[in-house]
Amino acid sequence: MVSTAVELEVDGRPVRLSNPDKVYYPARGFTKRDVAEYYLAVAPGVLRGLRDRPTTLQRFPDGVEGEFFYQKRAPKGLPEWLPTARIAFPSGRSADEICPNEPAAVLWAANLGCLTFHPWPVRRADTEHPDELRIDLDPQPGTDFHDAVNAAHELRALLEELGLRGWPKTSGGRGLHVYVPVEPRWTFTDCRHAVIALGRELERRMPGRVTTAWWKEERGERIFVDYNQMARDRTIASPYSLRARAEATASAPLRWEELDEVVPQDFDLRTLPARFAELGDLHADMDDFAFDLEPLLELFAQQDAGDLPYPPDHPKMPGEPMRVQPSRAKKG
Repeated sequence: MVSTAVELEVDGRPVRLSNPDKVYYPARGFTKRDVAEYYLAVAPGVLRGLRDRPTTLQRFPDGVEGEFFYQKRAPKGLPEWLPTARIAFPSGRSADEICPNEPAAVLWAANLGCLTFHPWPVRRADTEHPDELRIDLDPQPGTDFHDAVNAAHELRALLEELGLRGWPKTSGGRGLHVYVPVEPRWTFTDCRHAVIALGRELERRMPGRVTTAWWKEERGERIFVDYNQMARDRTIASPYSLRARAEATASAPLRWEELDEVVPQDFDLRTLPARFAELGDLHADMDDFAFDLEPLLELFAQQDAGDLPYPPDHPKMPGEPMRVQPSRAKKG
């Protein structure tokens, strides 16, 4: 059978969409064409989160029920108009990642089966100094989205006490992400310490409900502040990214005032474009801010609790505690 293809005109650039009727979300019948039309509808919002950022593509060439992989290095056949940025991995190796700066780039990636965009928290002009703190509030078994919302409200109050402001969004799954734009003056290590400081203070304020425990066996039924999402080469789904869930949910920017009224399933491939058309990008003003990280680094120092374990693919870091599961350490 000969594959059909269509060519879309996206802001003056032709973008080829192969097999547009290929089903990507079988439970709801959404196709590659539906994915492309979704990203066109929310293009200004998704590009605000991707512009000038090295971006990893999470690709599902056979849809959400098939195999997937993360495309970190810019693939062969990259259009000459699509810029890249050189990033350094924890191993010391480096690679050029794409920086989607226009709607055609998003559609080009969607044609490759990219459903979820994972941008780094840096810009291509300076890939060593993050300009966003990303706080991941991750519900553990026995907790749910509403528990993450409760933690987010306390986080908002804490940020305001420190002279900072956060912008919340759904993860597209069970959790919440809160972004804080910061001046690009500090290292990944500094930014990770800043999120650890926030997590520890939330633990103190919400005992038994929030944790920074890296090891799953120690987390219990609490909201995990995943501080390692600020480690080098750790990324989260961009605003407006589709997720690989049967419902075709997407990561949706929110107003703080609506957190108690929504659930992640409210925002999907069909509903989010209409919301975007009505409200625009609720995080559009985030680029107007860049906060000082010093209050959080001072809080980290005042806590005097040291560092926490890094992800397993990172080299041993200065000041890092023993990177071994507690139950195994006891057996040893």
